[in-house]
Amino acid sequence: MSLAGDNPGISFLLVTGLAFLIVVFAKRRFLDGLFDVSGYLAAVFLAAIAALIVAQIVGRFFAVAIDAIEVSGFCMAASAFFGLAATLKRGVHIRVNLLIRGMRGWRKRAVELWCTGVGAVAMSYFTTQAVLMVYDTFRFGEKTKGLIIMDLWIPQAAMAAGIAVLTVALADEFLSTLRVGAPSYEAAAPASYAEERI
Repeated sequence: MSLAGDNPGISFLLVTGLAFLIVVFAKRRFLDGLFDVSGYLAAVFLAAIAALIVAQIVGRFFAVAIDAIEVSGFCMAASAFFGLAATLKRGVHIRVNLLIRGMRGWRKRAVELWCTGVGAVAMSYFTTQAVLMVYDTFRFGEKTKGLIIMDLWIPQAAMAAGIAVLTVALADEFLSTLRVGAPSYEAAAPASYAEERI
């Protein structure tokens, strides 16, 4: 029987609790370092895509076939998922804030708590499912289907790790909003063009 079928509900509750425990008991420097490392890993995987494409182009000049498409796809997925927490903490996620832009005081705080709380719980669920998928893939020994054969759990693990760090970041924002009254990504967000002109 698959691990995902045993009892994913308990796993989900454990992941949710663990994310909030990490935020409560970890030092601020550790959390900021975790989010920074996640951003650096996103940049490394993005640079790897460029290197693979250049290697493929150069290989054509020397009649050497280099299939970089599949590995580039894995690097793109890893870059996207590792970049989620770092961009959230810097306030550069795309947010549709038309509804809350005019809100002040307790109303805005309640909406931000709802957004970060629901986001943290939803990402806990996705983290649970991603980790269970990686475990099942590892246990069954699944391989990639392209020209370059590798264990499928390796690229999947990058996705699961990125989602896990995002879960911790959202839990951190929820507790920050609870304590301070506003999420930290608001203070870190760059001013829009219209705001800069005022």
